[in-house]
Amino acid sequence: MVPANSADPASGTAGSAGGAGVGGGPAPVPFALGAVGLPVTGWDAVGRARAPKRPRARAYLDAYFTYRVLISGDRCGGSDPDGMLCGFGERDGRTVAYAAQTGTATRPAGYRTAARLIRLADRLGIPVLTLVDTPGAANGAEAEREGAGAAIAEVFGAVAAARVPVTTLVIGEGGSGGALALAAPGNTWATPDSYFSVIAPELAAAILKRPPGEVRATADQLRIRPQDLVELGVVRGVVEPADRPRARTTAPPPPG
Repeated sequence: MVPANSADPASGTAGSAGGAGVGGGPAPVPFALGAVGLPVTGWDAVGRARAPKRPRARAYLDAYFTYRVLISGDRCGGSDPDGMLCGFGERDGRTVAYAAQTGTATRPAGYRTAARLIRLADRLGIPVLTLVDTPGAANGAEAEREGAGAAIAEVFGAVAAARVPVTTLVIGEGGSGGALALAAPGNTWATPDSYFSVIAPELAAAILKRPPGEVRATADQLRIRPQDLVELGVVRGVVEPADRPRARTTAPPPPG
């Protein structure tokens, strides 16, 4: 396991800020604010991520930045202030852009706002921090009419095309493509009270026509615990609170 701020930011790992102003390497990974220690089972990981008192995006942003300024709106007449927080903040004298999910089902306007933020940061040469926390993208009739699929694809494209470094921390539920869209290739980290999965265990069990009693076993088979994600190479490491002992990384740095 790796606590945040323990390695060289120039390598793309967690670390302290590398210089003032813009640029200067990837945004440092935030420290964990919630539970310590790792979950025993996959279902334990789900329970931790869904705990009502688990720290959400606003707590992480307040702890991370000296001050921050929100941007709102997707330039298409929509906004999702309850599902996605986007803006710029100051961290150790550097400007960092952020797009943070709040733990709800993110709406299409939220994804389009995040894509707008990432493209703007890329033009300005500002590193990006994304916080993943959603059970999945909003999928009702209204969300479909608003172009949910295209909006999620827009974020995938913005992250993939960014020339500035993108740092991702999964802070709670990482559900399906609605979470994956914000994940930085090769520089995604997880907190001890998070999980990351292509599908929620309940839905996976339903698709497999399993009875409700097998949901817990399905969660284990999905390998969604933070330590599973490290072993599988999905995330680079598990961050710890600021006052925990440091440990070496359990995953290699990204190529390049």
